[in-house]
Amino acid sequence: MKYGLIGNKLGHSFSKTIHELLASYTYELCPLTEAEFHCFMKQRDFSAINVTIPYKIAVISYLDEMDEKACKIGAVNTILHQNGRLMGTNTDYDGFRYTLNQHHINVYNKKVLVLGDGGGAQAIKAVLKDEGCKQIISTRRTASPTTISYEEARQRHRDVQIIVNTTPCGMYPDNDECPCDLADFPACEAVVDIIYNPLLTRLCLQARQRGIRYAGGLEMLIAQAKYAVEFFTRKAISDHRIDEIYHQMIKEKRNIVLIGMPSCGKTTIARLLGEQLGRNWIDLDEAIETQTHRSIADIINQDGEAAFREIESSVCAQLAKSQNIIIATGGGIVKNPQNMERLACNGWIVYVKRDLDLLLVDKARPLSSSKNAIAALYEERRHLYEGYSDVIIENDRDINTAVTQILQAYEALDKKEGEPL
Repeated sequence: MKYGLIGNKLGHSFSKTIHELLASYTYELCPLTEAEFHCFMKQRDFSAINVTIPYKIAVISYLDEMDEKACKIGAVNTILHQNGRLMGTNTDYDGFRYTLNQHHINVYNKKVLVLGDGGGAQAIKAVLKDEGCKQIISTRRTASPTTISYEEARQRHRDVQIIVNTTPCGMYPDNDECPCDLADFPACEAVVDIIYNPLLTRLCLQARQRGIRYAGGLEMLIAQAKYAVEFFTRKAISDHRIDEIYHQMIKEKRNIVLIGMPSCGKTTIARLLGEQLGRNWIDLDEAIETQTHRSIADIINQDGEAAFREIESSVCAQLAKSQNIIIATGGGIVKNPQNMERLACNGWIVYVKRDLDLLLVDKARPLSSSKNAIAALYEERRHLYEGYSDVIIENDRDINTAVTQILQAYEALDKKEGEPL
């Protein structure tokens, strides 16, 4: 291997894509057990590597040289093999500082809670100190000589103003997990989560819902990779490339999620979007019927709506972890807030709005068996469709017009993640 990433579990990594967008070399992902890691480092058979969890500190013993920044942090994520010597630096430091600046998160004279105390946390704490924060509270699940427990932080440090998550809590595939409850920290004014998969963690989603400035981990990942490529190649790269790659990857990886009343056109629109974008598309109701080997009508008629909603939530949780797909949801998906939170973590939510007179009566489905039933359903759900949507598209004319409007709105997505609603 000439260039690549070493770590324990790398199946979720975006680093190969990012490095190959930034540089002309091939970048490999090399997952290593602890025994394999030591063997790999002794052999030194590489030109340059990045290092991730859990080897950012352990790798130091194999280095011939570290720059001042890495020495101060006590952790290394970037190594260059040159003239028989291994030289280490830490571009997590630069990536985190870039993220703070890009999102206008000012830590000067602020009290900051850092969740986690691994190698990534050390780089982040170094930035916080250099940026003049007033106090850093470090936590782990259980207290250590250098940290307190989360429970102690919740009880004694409710006045923290910035929260940074450096733990893997909330990372794919455990998207539903969240390392803290922002309700416990009413003075919090900004959140940074270094997790990049899902695109929006539950912690960042909490911040968005509370109107708090936030930043996810994808931007930091791209930024630290840019600085690593510069270290590898000794060639400068404009910071503008970080933003360009960030927006490119967000658009490529984000799901398009269609919500709206039954028969508003979601499934047909999903199919047409899939054809135009070259993406897989999934109808949630069809996925439920495939998994249960039963029709939706049968499930509701025989087991009741509550039983159907449980199945719907389970299938929704599976699909929400996917990326780069189009999801046509059932009309009642919005009734469960957890469904919409899950979908929002990787998804851009489109409300397909259609005139009530154009919605179809379906006597096989109790919830839309008559015009009166449809009207009652609309009144019940209208505020939910509007509240959960990122954009509203009307589908009262030719369906291709609605598809074109969605594509135009998607292409115009330039607003950076992290601005409070």
